[in-house]
Amino acid sequence: MTTAPGDEAGSPDPLHAPPTPETGPVHLAHTWEEARKAAFEGATPIPPGRVPLGQALGRVLVEDIAALHDMPHYASSAMDGWAVNGSGPWIVSEPGQRLAPHQASPIVTGGLIPPGAKAVLRSESAVLGTDEDGLPLLQTGGTARPGEPRNGQHIRKAGEEAVEGDVLVKAGVTLNPAHLAVAALAGHDDLLVRGKPVVKLLLTGSEVVAHGLPAPGQVRDTFGPQLASVVDMLGGIYAGQERIGDSYPEWLAGLEDLPPEVPDPAALPADVVITTGGTGVSHTDHLRRAVAELGGRLVIDGIAMRPGHPAVLAELPDGRFVLGLPGNPLAAMMALSTVGAPLLAALGHGTMPPIQHVPCGTTIEPEPGRTRLMPFRLLYGMASPAKHTGPGMMRGLASADGVMVVPPHGVQLGEPVAAFALPWGPPLPVPEPAGAKPKTRAGAKGATRTAGKGAAKPAGPVDWSALLG
Repeated sequence: MTTAPGDEAGSPDPLHAPPTPETGPVHLAHTWEEARKAAFEGATPIPPGRVPLGQALGRVLVEDIAALHDMPHYASSAMDGWAVNGSGPWIVSEPGQRLAPHQASPIVTGGLIPPGAKAVLRSESAVLGTDEDGLPLLQTGGTARPGEPRNGQHIRKAGEEAVEGDVLVKAGVTLNPAHLAVAALAGHDDLLVRGKPVVKLLLTGSEVVAHGLPAPGQVRDTFGPQLASVVDMLGGIYAGQERIGDSYPEWLAGLEDLPPEVPDPAALPADVVITTGGTGVSHTDHLRRAVAELGGRLVIDGIAMRPGHPAVLAELPDGRFVLGLPGNPLAAMMALSTVGAPLLAALGHGTMPPIQHVPCGTTIEPEPGRTRLMPFRLLYGMASPAKHTGPGMMRGLASADGVMVVPPHGVQLGEPVAAFALPWGPPLPVPEPAGAKPKTRAGAKGATRTAGKGAAKPAGPVDWSALLG
């Protein structure tokens, strides 16, 4: 079976695209491997910064978390009941006052131990009555044990968990909810964490509708519901989106990043702007022109791959990167995986996203000059190209186990082919080392005997791709 996906609908073939007055000649200077490398090596890791505790989850801690005061910073009650001084019975005093010997005052869990108190008597171990003069008198009773309360019983001492200056969490950990709770108890409002790229989305297209069934000539928005989550999966911080039409002034204004009339103190400046559409050579494709007018430079201007060849990566004078994704959803996801994943990894102090090899479940014919990215499904341990993977389709990717990176010279049945996992999927299975004995199920030996000596043995890998629905 031979598989070759179509290119972006409505987008000219970049290998044969004519020059235009606006863009000039179209050159695909980058192979797929070169584009990944250019995106990764062109970005400088973002320096550490302080973030509020509410934004620190999942970030890598750069500076130890130390206690800014004793924890707890005051002696408190571990029970609802009575703070008491000495042995009973006790004369009842007003809460918060210094207790003289044989005095008690009511207290709740976490309440400040009043001066003079030596222990806390639990409510269920206390009986409140009156003395011979009718005044309140507290005595032990109920569930009280002999000798209760002992000196210091049910009192949480100041500094019991930590004293001021103690290191509570070492730098280098990825912060979890418990770390943030410890930091709050220690008195911190913010933490110094490793830099992470802030990403804003600029979604374009006057024909795009966000709700309901689109009319002929309209298309549903596929980027709004998914891109924010994918940005998070790739290590970015999603910081909002803007939707514009197809005019050049809208494009220019969207990329200018002018400060709002009413500044939002919680707003984060973008490190990366991801745009959708506008990367081709039609009269509505304005990304390159806007980047040039803003004084930016093109890092990547098209990639010799399919789908996703019109992808663009630019850097603006203020340091922001602009990642231009094609308008077709599958093409955009392949461009995001090729360029966006390495870019966000580099900005966030990560490593190049891994590539490994899987056995190809079919023969894929050559297509000179292009790398083809094919969503695949694993079938009997082999990667078979998924169906419904046109540039504007998402059905095949939704059920895929990963993406094959098919070189221009094609792939033979059973031959290892480069592949990468999807941001939302599990890691690809690690292939068994060469020479490893195949695993057999119980009963396989008997089945072989039953088949007899004349049973045919497969001569090599079997093309299972036709079984995919």
